[in-house]
Amino acid sequence: MPVPPTDPRATLRSGLPDRYLTPDDICALLSVPLETVYAWRKKRTGPPGFRIGKHLRYDPAAVHRWITEQQTAADAA
Repeated sequence: MPVPPTDPRATLRSGLPDRYLTPDDICALLSVPLETVYAWRKKRTGPPGFRIGKHLRYDPAAVHRWITEQQTAADAA
């Protein structure tokens, strides 16, 4: 069954979505609660996000880099 185009796992190039991600997309992508995403942002421990007006968005490439950093740190531990 094809993945709906609004699903953050739907990709168009380089394995990354062709749009900026929302906090809900991060939740779906990483299978974590929305509260966790906001806690990461508050503590500055999660993927880097930015605001467009009042809306929080994430660059898919930056999220990918952050995930890779987390995997590297876990492997080193």
